[in-house]
Amino acid sequence: MSSATPSPGPSSSSAHGHHKRHSILPAVSQSGPKPPVQFSSSCTIADSALLTGAHTIIVSTESVIHPRARLESLGGRVTVGRRCIVHERACLGAADLQGRYHKGSPDKEGRSMGAVTLGDYVTVEVGAQVESGGTVIGEGTTVGIGTRVGAGAVVGKHCTLTANSTVAAGEAIPDYTVIYSNGLRRVDRRGVSDLKNKAQARQIDVLRRMIPSNPAKFQ
Repeated sequence: MSSATPSPGPSSSSAHGHHKRHSILPAVSQSGPKPPVQFSSSCTIADSALLTGAHTIIVSTESVIHPRARLESLGGRVTVGRRCIVHERACLGAADLQGRYHKGSPDKEGRSMGAVTLGDYVTVEVGAQVESGGTVIGEGTTVGIGTRVGAGAVVGKHCTLTANSTVAAGEAIPDYTVIYSNGLRRVDRRGVSDLKNKAQARQIDVLRRMIPSNPAKFQ
């Protein structure tokens, strides 16, 4: 009688501790056109992020793109400011609910405003969708889990869009606005934007050590 096959021992990585963060979700499809990119040398872009489109994707200093995050430049340029965090299954440059990709209106010089622009210190949380179409998210703003920001919306600085909230296409949101999923809104008068930015910088320091980065894959 043959003996039972022994179960394999712990791998060398687990035996010695492995601190890099890997997604436990299925891999995303990497299909679609490969866009031109401009990456800061200090940004972190996970190997399983998805970058697709025909226009330039820019990721600035110390920003972090999580596994399974999607950056789509089919509707125009996508710009991620400094020290931003784009979480798993979030999408920048998304199509609208009818599957259409909107292009940004031209500025005064006739140049396209791009599909999506994130200011510095922006957080886009898990599953949030920021539609293409000249859409702007201001400095220090948090786009909550499952939130949708419509095409051409301009969200001000240091806003908080709570989980599953909605910003309508073309809507302008004043600085420091808090939006709830039931549609209620208020102004955040706490004056804690500097503290939030410092906390974001600390979180990024941790994430840069946890997430294996492979920007060369996309260049």
